[in-house]
Amino acid sequence: MMKNLFDNPEINKSVNKPLSEKLRPKVFEEVFGQDHLLRDNSFFLKMINSGKISSFILWGPPGSGKTTIARLICDTKGYDLYKISAVHSGVGEIKRVLDSAKMNISHGIKTLMFVDEIHRFNKAQQESFLGSIEEGLISLIGSTTENPAFSLNNSLISRCNIFRLNSIPKTDLEKIYNRAQKFLSKKITITDDGKDSLFNIVDGDARYLLNIIDMIHYSDLKKLDKASLNSLIGTRPLRYDKSGENHFNLISALHKSIRGSDPDASLYWLSRMLAGGEDPLYIFRRLLRIASEDIGLADPSALTYIISARDSYQIVGLPEGEIFLAQAVIYLSTSEKSNSVYLAQISAIETAKKYGSLDPPKHIINAPNNFMKKLGYGEGYIYDHSLENNFSGQNYFPEDLEKKIFYKPKSVGYEKLIKEKLLKLKSKKK
Repeated sequence: MMKNLFDNPEINKSVNKPLSEKLRPKVFEEVFGQDHLLRDNSFFLKMINSGKISSFILWGPPGSGKTTIARLICDTKGYDLYKISAVHSGVGEIKRVLDSAKMNISHGIKTLMFVDEIHRFNKAQQESFLGSIEEGLISLIGSTTENPAFSLNNSLISRCNIFRLNSIPKTDLEKIYNRAQKFLSKKITITDDGKDSLFNIVDGDARYLLNIIDMIHYSDLKKLDKASLNSLIGTRPLRYDKSGENHFNLISALHKSIRGSDPDASLYWLSRMLAGGEDPLYIFRRLLRIASEDIGLADPSALTYIISARDSYQIVGLPEGEIFLAQAVIYLSTSEKSNSVYLAQISAIETAKKYGSLDPPKHIINAPNNFMKKLGYGEGYIYDHSLENNFSGQNYFPEDLEKKIFYKPKSVGYEKLIKEKLLKLKSKKK
């Protein structure tokens, strides 16, 4: 017997159901864009067809078919099925389902539990599944738009397989569009550029595509082109989450494009982040990091350049101020690159942690009183400015630590001059 805790049967009977619901696939063959999961020899399909369903998470963007696939799986025979939505359910409802699962197992009945938008459950709610999964009381199917690594507990992830769903490619969006055209009583006349614009706007979201087609179907437009389509539905913000996977993926792409001296790719990823609504000041903070980590002393002015660009942005504001971000990104992308400062910092920190709290050599410690002077503090210190070349070459490392070389400048940009200077100083020590 099926218990559906978030579907309303009265609503399902309504003629006002959206087109995306009317055309929801009834069999796996009608699901488009997920061939890697649903091809005949896939592990996923073999598991479903075997009837022995282990717990798993369906992870993918909106409109990629997560709920549809989960519902099709839920038709598997031999399971007592429960469907809940993490948006509307709490621990109490989960407990009632798990209590039913205990009753089922005593009668030899298997329980399948589908949790839509499982990432919306908090830590305590997610942990409420663990014991039942471990004991085999339930097989859990969760669907999420968020990267499980960020949104789900590690303890839950370790008990579930993760299956990734893709955005629907344009070739499959075309198939869904044609299927909708066949279903509708009134055909939609749309130009080629209008159709391309439509597919770009939906951005791989099949549900959004069908909802737009539904809206167009009931409009008075006789012919749809790119201009009339944009006028009808406007633009849709690019898929982006300011604290989730897209946020980290895109800032990583921007960082690595700048490091790789590709101004065009850098501008693309910058534009993606801005179009998604990212805070420009967050991007400026990352650019400051890049200026030290990947450019460093090859171009010491990079830091002040980014600060100047940030200040200019704050004076001008949006949207005109975005040009300062673009200029800063191009500047960093085309600058000489050196990570020697970054490597020096890492090496120095590792050494400091490895050798513990070593004291400075006594000759470089101030002796503000006679007692400390008697102990030898400050004795033998050479004031470098008292020498003609302002360089004494004395030891500044702890006495129990062999001198280390952390900073190894490269022969690029301004750092080339630094390298030459350090070599001259080294020769004077001898």
